Amino acid sequence: MGVLVSFVRTITPGARHFGKASQREFSSVGFVGLGNMGAFMARNLIKKGYKLTVYDINKKAVEGVVSAGAKGAQNVAEVSKNSEVVVTMLPMNQHVLDCYTGKDGIISAARKGTLLVDSSTIDSSVAQQVAHEAQKSGLRFIDGPVSGGVVGAENGTLTFMVGGAKSDYEQAKSFLEAMGSRAVHCGEVGMGQVAKICNNMLLAIQMIGLSEALSLGDKLGLDPKILTDIVNTSTGRCWSSEIYNPVPGIIPTVPSSKNYEGGFGTALISKDLGLAQAAATRVGSPIALGSLSHQIYRTMMAHGLGPKDFSVIYQFIRGQMKI
Repeated sequence: MGVLVSFVRTITPGARHFGKASQREFSSVGFVGLGNMGAFMARNLIKKGYKLTVYDINKKAVEGVVSAGAKGAQNVAEVSKNSEVVVTMLPMNQHVLDCYTGKDGIISAARKGTLLVDSSTIDSSVAQQVAHEAQKSGLRFIDGPVSGGVVGAENGTLTFMVGGAKSDYEQAKSFLEAMGSRAVHCGEVGMGQVAKICNNMLLAIQMIGLSEALSLGDKLGLDPKILTDIVNTSTGRCWSSEIYNPVPGIIPTVPSSKNYEGGFGTALISKDLGLAQAAATRVGSPIALGSLSHQIYRTMMAHGLGPKDFSVIYQFIRGQMKI
């Protein structure tokens, strides 16, 4: 189900607050989920002065955060009952439902008034369902998915898209900005998820288009580095070309230069495109390129590329990675 993390920040008299001022400081915070994104988010919190207590079914993931200064916990209930705010970062709809509404989940052990922040990318209806269950137990809930990828998580430049009560957003903003550079209030619960799936649909379309262009240029004899440089100062400029280029060697720190390991998996962007497709069908909004992108990434998964970073589309287009 992912990693379960709890962290506590100790506030001493006269202690320096991090980020912008909020309505009040949280004296204890729980964080659930320590994958490619969550691990960097947790490490950044440690760097900002937060004391983390970590639990995960993946012992290696726990060890990685513990080595950065965290402490272990026994279970999810312990995370929840000892926290004033709980943040989750999980892969799928069912993981979020189980983590929050399960028998020994977050809601079952949380104290009344606890603020719950889900940064997973899920269907907006699931976020609304969790919010309803939380409210019945006297808890508050906001959805706050992020954009910026693994690079943004590592560098602390994520954008949080928040849905929920404005007062809860204002209270969480300072804390969220300790893991990113911006937190935007999008409206009621679920609107953060709407913003995220629309953004990720555009990202998938963007990455496919860029990969096609770079592959075509290369096959016509133009060095991808030269074409990238031109694109980045021309009308084709985009995040995928400038920050997360899919061609190995152009940006040494991104997954394409590391055999497409880590990063944002093909399986995950396929999941997000599926969420966009379902939402579009529900409201009758045409997404021709979004639907095509979904099928392309699903085809890549069928060829065994699910675990690879989604920028591997460049090699798939070139016929270099089919298995």
